[in-house]
Amino acid sequence: MERGFAVIGLGYVGLPVALALARKFEPVIGFDVSQQRVAALREARDATGEVTEAALRETSLRLTDDPEALGEASFFVVTVPTPIDAERRPDLTPLQSACALIGPRLKPSSVVVFESTVYPGLTREICGPLLAKTSGLRQRVDFKLGYSPERINPGDKQHRLETIVKIVAGEDIETLERIAAVYGRIVEVGLYRASSIEVAEAAKVIENTQRDVNIALMNELAIIFDRLAIPTMEVLQAAGTKWNFLPFTPGLVGGHCIGVDPYYLTARAEAAGYYPQIILSGRRINDGMGGFIAQRLVKLLIAAERPVKGAKIGIVGIAFKEDVPDLRNSRVPDIVAELQEFGITALVRAGFARTFHRTRRADPRRTAPGARRGRLGQALCRAGAGRGVGRCQVGDNPRPGSAGHPLLEPLTGRCAATLAWGPTPSHFPESREKPLFGPEMHPFNVEYSF
Repeated sequence: MERGFAVIGLGYVGLPVALALARKFEPVIGFDVSQQRVAALREARDATGEVTEAALRETSLRLTDDPEALGEASFFVVTVPTPIDAERRPDLTPLQSACALIGPRLKPSSVVVFESTVYPGLTREICGPLLAKTSGLRQRVDFKLGYSPERINPGDKQHRLETIVKIVAGEDIETLERIAAVYGRIVEVGLYRASSIEVAEAAKVIENTQRDVNIALMNELAIIFDRLAIPTMEVLQAAGTKWNFLPFTPGLVGGHCIGVDPYYLTARAEAAGYYPQIILSGRRINDGMGGFIAQRLVKLLIAAERPVKGAKIGIVGIAFKEDVPDLRNSRVPDIVAELQEFGITALVRAGFARTFHRTRRADPRRTAPGARRGRLGQALCRAGAGRGVGRCQVGDNPRPGSAGHPLLEPLTGRCAATLAWGPTPSHFPESREKPLFGPEMHPFNVEYSF
């Protein structure tokens, strides 16, 4: 019987886990270092949009930013981010900080389960010794380690924690079964018991690596077919009639998973004396697609005999994918930076992201071309730090789905072209009756597709 449960990190991954545990066990403590995040959750406001207000109001989860509360737990779940640094090397700072917080509150017979994506061996070789050092306890004797990789897909209401098979692993059989007993209560579709922590770590990191490589192949094909003046999507539709052709499509790869996790695997491979070829090639292709789209748009402007330097380009969507407010590793700053190299001003219209980075209503005195407005504009420039993003105008708009085309109307008559990135038909239910882009809106319009 566990004394209590603690989830460290209440983001996209941690909050759903904490709420699920609180429905089955008590006490369950949800800890986050951000006082602002904890305060918002106490008011039943989840900026990520993953959890409803009702779920937060009804839960028995104890929300806190006080590390001392962790001392009540014997079962810890770590769900902190695992980012990369400017050199695309693993940044272990969040994991190290989590271990430093847990260690002094760790008591004998506790188990610490990590869900964060890492390279194989990191849980035992880095996290275990850190916990032992900060707690004064012995790893594998006084406390045990486990690993159960997260599989959260932000914005996806169908594939949720409860409906995705959960991989679980422990330092020994006893720990594995202890972890399985907990997760088995909250995951409806079942568990997969990995033979070791390293197998579970490797399984997680290759899930996103495989997807990244497959998308990179589609992106490279899109570049080739673009030069051959062949529509990529029509090619993929034709090829898809074969039963074993995988249904991947080209696109911008961002976010905190697919564009990051492969670097954890390649860093570990290089440490072992092997320099990966395909994985890193795929990363280079995907990282370059924002620039490719911007250059393609410039060519379209030239072909339409529109002036390039001084042009204004509207970009619809700012997050790394549709239906989420998350700006992390969004490739939109890449498009903006490349356009600025040609003397083009980007006017970015953000719909879903405004719920995460709220801006003030537009002030005509502050909307000169090139002006940066509000926290959303600042967030875009922070997201583009190191990618050459200068000043760009980011507008505050009504939530998608209101009358008309709320993201596009503010751009009417102001842009030489408009790029749509992110919004899906669900954002614009009226688009079934009339096109999003038409001659009545701009003198020249581009809805870029591969």
